[in-house]
Amino acid sequence: MGDAGEIHLQIAGPRGEDEARAVAGNGTSPAPPSVSERVQWWAVVLVNIVLVLAGQSVANLLGRIYYDQGGGSLWMATVVQSCGTPLAIPLLLYFGRRPKATATAVTRPPLLKISAIYAGLGVLLAGDNLMYSYALLYLPLSTYSLVCATQLSFNAVFSYFLNKQKFTALILNSVVLLTFSAALVGVSHGSDGTNSSVPEGKFPLGFALTLSASALFSLILSLMQLTFDKVLRSDTFYDVMEMQFWSNTAAAIVSVAGLFISGEWSTLHGEMDGYKKGRVAYGMTLAWTAISWQLTTMGLMGLVASVSSLFTNVISTVGLPLSPIIAVIFLGDRMDGVKVLAMLVAVWGFLSYIYQHYLDDAKVKKILAERSAEHRTVKLATE
Repeated sequence: MGDAGEIHLQIAGPRGEDEARAVAGNGTSPAPPSVSERVQWWAVVLVNIVLVLAGQSVANLLGRIYYDQGGGSLWMATVVQSCGTPLAIPLLLYFGRRPKATATAVTRPPLLKISAIYAGLGVLLAGDNLMYSYALLYLPLSTYSLVCATQLSFNAVFSYFLNKQKFTALILNSVVLLTFSAALVGVSHGSDGTNSSVPEGKFPLGFALTLSASALFSLILSLMQLTFDKVLRSDTFYDVMEMQFWSNTAAAIVSVAGLFISGEWSTLHGEMDGYKKGRVAYGMTLAWTAISWQLTTMGLMGLVASVSSLFTNVISTVGLPLSPIIAVIFLGDRMDGVKVLAMLVAVWGFLSYIYQHYLDDAKVKKILAERSAEHRTVKLATE
């Protein structure tokens, strides 16, 4: 994602329509984005999408395996969701030393202000990760993943109030369908039919925790977009990595503190010895879970900066139907008719939003092309 990281990634995103109209209204006429710029923008977006889909699916699977094989520390399951931040240090050092390619300098916010924002995001992330850890313990992976689809509905609300996201019929249709998908799973009491070690009688609590975690996750994404737009006023790759590193470092500190304060740290040695696949498998499961979540977070924040928090949640949501399939193959979950219907409805909701994004992109192209044509006409008339 090298050079593309220094391009302001609003060229083809949903926010591009407003910028294009502003250009048309104030009489200025910057050159439309070149083919290479658009290719770079889509390349960055696609790389981030792959990171989110692959990382999220693997991390959820490993998280469920951790519990099934004898792991029981909820705080350890929370720690690994944010402790992979050292992997971002080489990228931070590399992009931090590069000269900025943007034409206009952006004034950095005060250190105290940005530190408080990153710390606040970190605390919210730690709380969200803890709720997800409980939810994954109390629900089968297939059920957990489908309920998580509600995060798009929550994000639509937060995006409307915090990020001025416009609602259209297709976006509303997407939100309703994904909410309906999760409701199907909740009504069907999807805790039955699994080989996973799910505690009895914990389905209602797991369902409620998953909904709460999804709502908080959606709020965090909207707050991140608000930070990029109103505080940092920049969305380069370095800015993305900086936010990812410091907010997750804060989350890791809070999670490690929780691990020691709760006393769970004293049980880890026995947990490692009792792990069904052995001590090496225990360490590898936690390590790869941390790496998977780190890659997922990089992709999520990259999409927030380059497109929007709502689009980021859509991509995160489209990965959720993959988890039930993975759960059926690797964990022995039963895929009944209700879950199949819920998955199909979720995919329908995702496609509705993707089509709206396609229409927005086409509208931006048309506005910029019309403005460019007007500019050429005026120029020819004055010659």
